[in-house]
Amino acid sequence: MAENAAPHDSRPLRSTGVRTAAALHANLTAPGLIAHSLRKGEGRLAADGALIVRTGVHTGRSVADKFVADEPETTGDIWWGKINQKLPRDKFTTLKIRIQAYLQGQELFTQDLYAGADPAHRIRVRLVTTGAWHALFARNMFIRPAQSELAGFEPDYIILHAPNFEADPEIDGVRSTTAIALSFAEKLILIAGTEYAGEIKKSIFTVMNWLLPAQGVLPMHCSANIGAREDSALFFGLSGTGKTTLSSDPARRLIGDDEHGWAPDGVFNFEGGCYAKVIDLSQQNEPEIWAASHRFGTVLENVVADPRGNLDLTDKTFTENTRSCYPVEFIPNVELSGRGGIPKNVVMLTADAFGVLPPISRLSPAQAMYHFLSGYTARVAGTEKGMGSEPQATFSTCFGAPFLPRHPQVYGKLLQSLINQHGANCWLVNTGWTGGAYGVGKRMSIKHTRALLNAALSDELDSAEYRTDPFFGLAILTHVNGVPDEVLDPRQAWPDKSAYDQAATALVKRFAENFETFAEHVDEDVKAAAIKSAA
Repeated sequence: MAENAAPHDSRPLRSTGVRTAAALHANLTAPGLIAHSLRKGEGRLAADGALIVRTGVHTGRSVADKFVADEPETTGDIWWGKINQKLPRDKFTTLKIRIQAYLQGQELFTQDLYAGADPAHRIRVRLVTTGAWHALFARNMFIRPAQSELAGFEPDYIILHAPNFEADPEIDGVRSTTAIALSFAEKLILIAGTEYAGEIKKSIFTVMNWLLPAQGVLPMHCSANIGAREDSALFFGLSGTGKTTLSSDPARRLIGDDEHGWAPDGVFNFEGGCYAKVIDLSQQNEPEIWAASHRFGTVLENVVADPRGNLDLTDKTFTENTRSCYPVEFIPNVELSGRGGIPKNVVMLTADAFGVLPPISRLSPAQAMYHFLSGYTARVAGTEKGMGSEPQATFSTCFGAPFLPRHPQVYGKLLQSLINQHGANCWLVNTGWTGGAYGVGKRMSIKHTRALLNAALSDELDSAEYRTDPFFGLAILTHVNGVPDEVLDPRQAWPDKSAYDQAATALVKRFAENFETFAEHVDEDVKAAAIKSAA
């Protein structure tokens, strides 16, 4: 429906409701997008060639500004509440028209891309944006069609991205000048008032979470890799728990670092890139991510560099949430198909800042369902504005509550069914603190965590000896070669055993209170696992 008046552009915008008489840059590759970004003053190059950009006042997702259009076709199936706030259909239409009008006459960048490495379950996405670097972000993050597939490309979903357009709460029915609004009926996403590019990828993740359960596919907020025996493994976890780091293993091929589907015939990546958190990134401990973050074509969000472009990955001046966005092929040991077989191991990662969970424990299928619905981690004091001096427990159901348009039980039952059907091994891994809470204890050694994961994924732990933890009912290892026994038992790692007991009891109570929301919706075996954990 749009006109392409720029003679050097390849084709017009279609199906977006936008007409432009200004330059339209369709499906440019990384060099062209970087050149335009530098021309427009959007960013600068690092010494090694990565594009450094700032995201303004928004250095993370605006969770409170996410809305879903209330439409008769879909309203009965949406998990309404703080996560999915209702936006009346007429207000969505108003916001859409206002954003379309804003984009009229703007210099625009478009990208036609896929979400989903499995052709049977992928969608076609068209991004329309005013930002050259945002187009590069999307090109890095999603799956890039072959040139021959772009001819006649018609999108299933469209993103109208206007980062510098300010919504009006009185006119548009939203909360602030920022709005992320989805219409499943119109297959349209509106993003306004935020330059943070993560909104682009997570809006499509929300769409996949909406579409796939009806196809018998479990959408998952997890990373995935595959070993030499073609054994796939999943790593669930919230930001900062290590799912990107731990899945980037030189001994296993990376399938993807953040979003996947579990289909009847195996696992597949939704994306074609990685979006790694890089604060305090170490070349020694995370060499693959470090190298990818120092390459031309990578986008670095809110990373600090000196006047010569040398990066300081320890600098938190702009945010703790510094990010590196790069194509998945920038990782040397990668499964380029984006697909793997049925997962043999399911790992749930938590960064327990209270220091009471073991570094690894084996879960029964019912316990796996319990911890999946709980989605526990802990935020560290001082890393987020407004936090006090103590760690804060965070429960994000299915390890991805902000991206779930359907009720959590839909995803939980799918996971439980797949685990039972295929006999996957399930593990809870604590990448947080040991020997005491944050400020007293120390962070789990990544060397120990990798050793324990390698043992789990190689079947070494199948014949290991376990004991039952009295607080959480978890199966805890008594000995693993290369890891001190006192590390395996969190209570023994604390100098003050009574202080451990108090901290563990308090965390058990938090788990139990959080799970009350789900108790009436789960099967009896999961209730039994929950009761045991809360005992």
